[in-house]
Amino acid sequence: MLVFIDDSGDPGFKLEKGSSKCFVIALAIFDDPLEAEKTSLAIKELRRKLKVSDYYEFKFNKMDKNFKKQFIETVRNFNFRIRAIVVRKEFIHSPRLRNYKEDFYNYIIMQVLKQSKGFIKKAKLKFDKRGEKSLRNQLRSYLSRELDNKNNKIFSDLKFADSKQNTLIQLADVIAGSIHAAFIGKNKDYLDKFEKLKRVEDIWDFK
Repeated sequence: MLVFIDDSGDPGFKLEKGSSKCFVIALAIFDDPLEAEKTSLAIKELRRKLKVSDYYEFKFNKMDKNFKKQFIETVRNFNFRIRAIVVRKEFIHSPRLRNYKEDFYNYIIMQVLKQSKGFIKKAKLKFDKRGEKSLRNQLRSYLSRELDNKNNKIFSDLKFADSKQNTLIQLADVIAGSIHAAFIGKNKDYLDKFEKLKRVEDIWDFK
């Protein structure tokens, strides 16, 4: 099982100074590694079709409507599952989570994996590379401990990759962006498209 993870919004709580009102973590889950390879190749071929650079990064917040539509059309025939968590920051009262971005980020990642209820097992997790190496190691240790991963075996491997070079992290970004846009009332069209494809397994409105 391969799980590609990305987010939308930001983990900050300076809401009066521009921090996002909600934060989304999305998981694109492939039960078959070959299916993941096929999906990645199709996204790379889409770059050629759209006549953009082979290094172009599909990011929801930087794509126009046509690119978003064609991206979703491209991945529609491949088998992957979507699980996500949406956090409305107004419901987060813990001083620790509100004041330390990394703690908040790690906690929300842990929650979405913990609540997978058996749908994620022995997975190879791949995150967008972010922050210093020490922070990435902190996430790995935190998840291992809080998920009791030695016994529950939710993940077998955890790695970080540059999203510019990983089209399936880009897929997770588009999913997260689609969910975020829907939950803030901006645009529900893209989430509707994923739901019509019956790819959405669970979106947890965390409170």
